[in-house]
Amino acid sequence: MRADALALAERIDAALDLVRLSLDWDRALRRLDELNARVEDPDLWNDPKQAEAVMKERRHLDAAICAAKEIKADKEGTLELIELAEMEDDTSLADEGVASLKKLAERADKDKVQALLSGEADGNDCYIEIHAGAGGTESQDWAEMLLRMYQRWSEKRGYKIEMVEYQAGDQAGIKGATLLVKGENAYGYAKTESGVHRLVRISPYDSSARRHTSFSSVWVYPVIDDNVDIEINEGDLKIDTYRASGAGGQHVNTTDSAVRITHMPTGIVVASQNDRSQHKNRATAMGMLRARLYEAEMQRREAEASGEYAAKTEIGWGHQIRSYVLQPYQMVKDLRTGVTSSAPGDVLDGDIDQYIAAALAQRVTGEVADIEDVD
Repeated sequence: MRADALALAERIDAALDLVRLSLDWDRALRRLDELNARVEDPDLWNDPKQAEAVMKERRHLDAAICAAKEIKADKEGTLELIELAEMEDDTSLADEGVASLKKLAERADKDKVQALLSGEADGNDCYIEIHAGAGGTESQDWAEMLLRMYQRWSEKRGYKIEMVEYQAGDQAGIKGATLLVKGENAYGYAKTESGVHRLVRISPYDSSARRHTSFSSVWVYPVIDDNVDIEINEGDLKIDTYRASGAGGQHVNTTDSAVRITHMPTGIVVASQNDRSQHKNRATAMGMLRARLYEAEMQRREAEASGEYAAKTEIGWGHQIRSYVLQPYQMVKDLRTGVTSSAPGDVLDGDIDQYIAAALAQRVTGEVADIEDVD
């Protein structure tokens, strides 16, 4: 068998193994049988909400299981075709078989990522919150570069984006910003981007052209609906109003319409300035706070289940997930998975799906890589 065909077959098998692990294959098959039986029960349709939830789960499971079975069957059939072509010394037919395997491997990789999006809120819209670290203008410029990266990533995926909150930097860049990203599985894809992002480059703001290291944090949390019960005590809130600001004078108001809410027990801070109405900004900020508290609880449960829970309210500067080096060489390296790119320009232009896929897979396998940072 040709080496390239075997390599592609191994790639397909690895993707299918991850799909089965993510779905908990045997449990998923039993669950699909249960859901099929429930759909046949006329009483289910007396409760439209419950029926909708059952149908949604059934469609997800059925699509994932059928796709995995189909890919496996196609792979085996294509390998048989290549083996027959080699026996008959038909190079052209063998090449066609390898080309088919390549397309099948690409499909398996995409289906693998879809199967990994099985979290409670993965299908939801999300907020992406960015904050500059210490370092003044240099870090604020880096935060704005990250903001643009997520805007470009969202646009490439066809998501809609809204700027919920924007704090301009003192001289350049931003002190912080919050994006609302709307689209299918927005939170599921973006959630692994939470953490500290590190930039190494020759600073354009340093007249001596020295190399600088800057940090910015990213926090991703899902938009939740009113059906999720999150209890918030008004006495735990510190609410401030201020004048909205934005890049190039955008969203600038002459009244204190922007709202910042601090949840005192956790230290979580959210803000909204997207609307000229203080009342609407407060409602938006309260929705963001509910989402942050919900995300914190989901993280606590996930970490507790894996035996790694350690109480914390915010990501510390030590929790680096990725390094972006622009000088003296060019490299972007994920410090969790080891995924590396030598084209930081593409990454900063929104090409981050490879990092997202690897991080999602790592959550399922539980494998922890010992990755050295780049200098």
